[in-house]
Amino acid sequence: MSDDEIYMHRCLQLAKLGEYYVAPNPMVGAVLVQDGRIIGEGWHHRFGGPHAEVEAFRSVDRTRYPRCADAVLYVSLEPCSHYGKTPPCVNLILQEGVRRVVVGCLDPNPCVSGRGVSILREAGVEVVVGVLEAQCRSLNRRFLCLHEKHRPYVVLKWAQTADGYMGYTPGQITERGQRLQISNPVTKQIVHKMRAENMAIMVGTNTALQDNPRLLTTHWSGRNPVRVVLDRHGRLPLESQLFSDDAPTLVYRENTDWRFILQDLASRQIHSVMVEGGRTLLQTIIDTGIYDEVHVEVAPFCVGEGIKAPAVALPLLPGRNIDGNLLYEWTHTAAC
Repeated sequence: MSDDEIYMHRCLQLAKLGEYYVAPNPMVGAVLVQDGRIIGEGWHHRFGGPHAEVEAFRSVDRTRYPRCADAVLYVSLEPCSHYGKTPPCVNLILQEGVRRVVVGCLDPNPCVSGRGVSILREAGVEVVVGVLEAQCRSLNRRFLCLHEKHRPYVVLKWAQTADGYMGYTPGQITERGQRLQISNPVTKQIVHKMRAENMAIMVGTNTALQDNPRLLTTHWSGRNPVRVVLDRHGRLPLESQLFSDDAPTLVYRENTDWRFILQDLASRQIHSVMVEGGRTLLQTIIDTGIYDEVHVEVAPFCVGEGIKAPAVALPLLPGRNIDGNLLYEWTHTAAC
């Protein structure tokens, strides 16, 4: 691993620290290196706050390094070149006199989109782009999806039994006096972590009526996602827990077309949506081919009857064993 890759790896570590608080902004980390030593580092802590480059420069001991002209700046995403909630980072870089900048990947946001790199190069700064680019893009795949595909990044998630059932029917629930319990305490916590990683969480009408969920991040740190429910026939009562004050809720009634919903969520700057069910909604989305990740939890028991899980082939590779349940995770090349 080269020196540039080592320091870019540190940028990625720092960027990850802002994971649950910066959306819809990207996660970004920055490191200042002089004479083989890190003299400053920072990351974007939360939406609306200072960018990673600003935090890195602020962390420098100015009694030893009054200016950073001899330092190399490493940053996981192209420095911004526009006025938003904060001033352009390229201005600060030029003010500090930095002569070499190493960038992980370009920022596809139309307000930046290569302009940050161009401004620096026109000012005589050496700029290297593409160090650990795949890792940098993977970290911000949700943000990149919004600006490159103009839709949210879509994560599908459900739990099922070993024989492919994801729940009891209403009649079975009445007969048995309980719902089918598939997840264990650890996998439930993982689900809450996934909710914190995505800006929105979606369920269909049947799931909302039968489970009356709150869809919060109760068992994980981070912000609660925007709750999205499809209610084409207006069956969801106002007393539903989905309308609690814990998080905003969007209800789609007149138009529940998947492409329309994605377009509307994108217009609200929602860069990711996690779909937790139910079966009809998940299968509809799978049939469109417009989704990006799938997470399936499989319990080690059979029930023989109930609501069938979506029809999708599990990967041939073994799943992660989480307290007896297997967790399968894979990416999907979306139709658009």
